[in-house]
Amino acid sequence: PGLSYVWIFNNNTLYLQEDSRRFVSQATGNLYLAKVEPWDVGNYTCAVSSAQAQRRVWGPPTALTLRADGAMGEYEPKIEVRFPETTYAARGSSVRLECFALGK
Repeated sequence: PGLSYVWIFNNNTLYLQEDSRRFVSQATGNLYLAKVEPWDVGNYTCAVSSAQAQRRVWGPPTALTLRADGAMGEYEPKIEVRFPETTYAARGSSVRLECFALGK
């Protein structure tokens, strides 16, 4: 609770609009990219902020490169679901459940 995630791209803050191609999970902090484009290549760094601790911590950079052969490697088609075993919500409130389709 109280954590927020932001991604830095090539040392510039990357403000992502949620769309059909890029998404930052506020539950896990993971950055998801669908249909990687040449301009996505670079170094990505995750920064986690805690409002309660009034602190931000940066992770190590992760390089994204394109494979010349276009192969997906180990990614067979699958649905990735990380729902908690039980989700509670007050009547009239909103609940967000994340589900991702992976594969070629």
